[in-house]
Amino acid sequence: MGRKSEKAKEKKRLWKEENAKIKASLLIVEAANKLEDPMEKLLPFKKFDRNGLQVTIDCKKGPDVSVEIMDWAFELTKKNMQSLYEESEWGWKDREKREEMEEEKAWYLLACDGTAKTVAFVHFRFDMECDDEVLYCYEIQLEPTVRRKGLGKFLMQILELMAHKTQMKKVMLTAFTHNADAEMFFKKKLKYEVDEITPEDHPMFGEGYTYEILSKTMAQPKKVAAPPANQANGHTACCGGHHVNGHS
Repeated sequence: MGRKSEKAKEKKRLWKEENAKIKASLLIVEAANKLEDPMEKLLPFKKFDRNGLQVTIDCKKGPDVSVEIMDWAFELTKKNMQSLYEESEWGWKDREKREEMEEEKAWYLLACDGTAKTVAFVHFRFDMECDDEVLYCYEIQLEPTVRRKGLGKFLMQILELMAHKTQMKKVMLTAFTHNADAEMFFKKKLKYEVDEITPEDHPMFGEGYTYEILSKTMAQPKKVAAPPANQANGHTACCGGHHVNGHS
């Protein structure tokens, strides 16, 4: 047989590059999931003291969350979100939501007040989405008594900082289009944008899908342009340094 065509060679080269990229991304996600505490280098963010509200914030792996706190988190989610789910094409199912919250790869931010009562939580994961490494926010839920005080925004800022420090490319989340609070909070206040993977409207759904995928891209280290060959003693420079959200 003759030599492979240039087209076949190029196709193989691109496949190898893509495969290598995916493997590298998987390693980054794996490293993030092996951390003992993703907030270890974010100590100033373990306390929130604003607008008359004082809480401490801890990060735990799903299996390390007590049954008591998991029960509370599930009931809060159900109270805040069940009616919104029932207005969507998904519907609400206790068992499926509970299983999702208890999965081994789940992570939690837990906010506790001065009486050690848990008043807010975030369920998130380090994962792959369309071949990119992302931090996906599954739930952010706050008790009514601690809303409108800046805590929800603060918790989302923690997620963004963790995503940056663990080299995730995006923070992503799913929000119902009929949830006006989520629309205001994520898109208007936090500047999240509709992600390119959001499904487009389809005739079989009538007016269209009842949810959208939102995301915020994390800043990546910038490459420094190499100086001309006659500068810096001839040396070149090196590079520089389903699950829907609700009440916040």
